[in-house]
Amino acid sequence: MTGTHQPQPITPTALKELRVRDDAGRPLRPYVDEEGGDPLRCCLRLSAAGDRIALVSYAPLRRWAARTGAEPGAYDEQGPVFIHAEDCGGPDPDSTGYPWARPGALRAFRRYDSRGHIIGGRMVELPEDADAAFGRALDEAFAAPDTAQVHVRAVEYGCYHFRVDRP
Repeated sequence: MTGTHQPQPITPTALKELRVRDDAGRPLRPYVDEEGGDPLRCCLRLSAAGDRIALVSYAPLRRWAARTGAEPGAYDEQGPVFIHAEDCGGPDPDSTGYPWARPGALRAFRRYDSRGHIIGGRMVELPEDADAAFGRALDEAFAAPDTAQVHVRAVEYGCYHFRVDRP
C-alpha cells in the first residue's frame, strides 16, 4: 500500500474468530449494506452497495498482546469496526496510499509502546495531500524510539481504522 509505513488490516486469524463471536462476546450479525461506503477493516477499503458486512466489537491491543506477551492493562479497549461477513481476501496488493485519507478528515495517531501503553498521540486534519500528511505523522511517531505501533483512528467517531507497526 505505501512505502515505509504499511497499514495493517485485522489479521485473518482474528477475522475468522470475529466472524463467529466478537471481542464483546456477541455472535456475528451480518447484513447487506444497501448503500455502501463503510470503512472495512478486513480489506482496508470502503464497502460497496450489496456487500454482506457486519459491525463487530474489536480489541486490537488484546489480540496483539496475546501474540507478543504485552500487558496493555486499562489500554485494552474495544470498539466497533465494520468487516466483510465472509472472507474477502484482504487488501488489494496493488493499492497505494493510506485508507480513508481524504482531505478535511480528522485522524488521531495514537502511539503505543511494547507493553501496549499509550505513550503519545497527535490529531491531524488531513490537507489536500493527505497521504503526505499520513507519512509525516507516522515518521514523527516512529522517531520516538519506544513507539512499537501506531493506531490510526477517526476523530469524528473514535473508531479504530488500522495499525502501523514500527518499520
